[in-house]
Amino acid sequence: MSTPTDKRALRSAARFYAVQALFQMESSGQTVEQVRREFEVHRIGAEGEEETWVEADLKHFARLVDMAVDQQARIDQMTDRALVAKWPIARIDPTLRALFRAAGAELIELDTPPRVVITEFVQITQAFFPEGRESKFVNAVLDHMAREARPEAFV
Repeated sequence: MSTPTDKRALRSAARFYAVQALFQMESSGQTVEQVRREFEVHRIGAEGEEETWVEADLKHFARLVDMAVDQQARIDQMTDRALVAKWPIARIDPTLRALFRAAGAELIELDTPPRVVITEFVQITQAFFPEGRESKFVNAVLDHMAREARPEAFV
């Protein structure tokens, strides 16, 4: 039987993989189906000679990736409104763009508390940019996006 901690860890891993998958889709031109299948079959929970990929909540992973693709225009517009006018989403680092899309999907489509979404994706940012100030930037952008998507959570 899984514990709440296990479930949270599996969801956290799903978010991390979703960011990677969305980044890969953009950089390689692969379809959502191709990338999702690659992650589900060859990465998530896979063990190789050189590395082991952690387990993840596959359903959460698939939902985030699919929703980010299905709602990309809406999420990108919401992200643009949260960014400084001189920095449209097209000029943002592709890893951050993938992160905003995954987080945006969770904010607009799922019932995860917005503060949890923000905390989780800020931690993911720190994994990708351990030396930088990106995590503060991501925190500010996601806070703005969360307040737009789910204002009732901040009353």
